[in-house]
Amino acid sequence: MPGDTVMNALKDSIKEMERKEIINALKESNWIMARAAVKLGITNRIIGYKIKKYGLKREIVFRLS
Repeated sequence: MPGDTVMNALKDSIKEMERKEIINALKESNWIMARAAVKLGITNRIIGYKIKKYGLKREIVFRLS
């Protein structure tokens, strides 16, 4: 259905925006998760979950700079 395609595209866009915000916060905080979490207004546990969810690794994040 066309509505499903739009919803999937929207979900993908939201995920990508979230991923980019996490990467930016990690870069700005020199990969100190507690500082990045505060910057994002989330808990340490949630940022750890999101890092794992998106497969983020310090060396990859800094290479993207």
